[in-house]
Amino acid sequence: MVKNKQRKETMMEMKSKLSRRNFLLALGAGSAAAAVASKVGQPVKAPSVGKDKRRGKGYQETAHVRNYYRTAKV
Repeated sequence: MVKNKQRKETMMEMKSKLSRRNFLLALGAGSAAAAVASKVGQPVKAPSVGKDKRRGKGYQETAHVRNYYRTAKV
């Protein structure tokens, strides 16, 4: 009788652990699915061409950049 009672308690503990594990797995999967779903529905915006005149010139060494380099030397 005692052995049977211990067995039932062990089975109940296993069920509670499994249900907790399943809950956490479902929570993680649901969060991931929600993140993907929020990104899938958004349209992709094409970069605007010609609106920014400075775009495409790249790096330019100006007076304030040279001053920074001069003062940052160790």
